[in-house]
Amino acid sequence: MTTFDKREEAFEKKFAHDEEMRFKLTARRNRLFGEWVAERLGKSGEAAKAYATEVVLADFEEIGDDDVLRKVRQDLNAAGLAVTDAELRAKLEELESIAKLQPT
Repeated sequence: MTTFDKREEAFEKKFAHDEEMRFKLTARRNRLFGEWVAERLGKSGEAAKAYATEVVLADFEEIGDDDVLRKVRQDLNAAGLAVTDAELRAKLEELESIAKLQPT
């Protein structure tokens, strides 16, 4: 194996590692977001955990945060709780900062 091949392999491993860390961070953030929304919906205990899982799974529908925001907005609106997209996005950003501090 040449030095170039070793270097290429190292870059590929780093890229894979970085993508895995980004995926885990997003999942942690979405779980925290789901817990936050569940609290506003009056859910607690297992119901809150189940809702947080639903929010995490909603992120697999499309690329980006729009799928998660759409799910949460619909659930909040159905419960009669008005919230703006700006408020939801600000909360996502806040929770991402918290998720970054949590162990992987």
